[in-house]
Amino acid sequence: MSLSTHLAELTEKHKYLERMIEEEVARPGSDDLEIRRMKQEKLRLKEQIARLTGDTHLAARH
Repeated sequence: MSLSTHLAELTEKHKYLERMIEEEVARPGSDDLEIRRMKQEKLRLKEQIARLTGDTHLAARH
């Protein structure tokens, strides 16, 4: 898998998690533990994207 393909995949997963988090937060009786898990995964993806692109500032901004 090429670097650009891998980055695109990671970026898409990051966007998907953002949507899922928004949906879960908006849902009555939302699951705080699930939201926390998704946010941690989203941050892990963001840090991985930053490492692959060499953008250390990206990881610092969340």
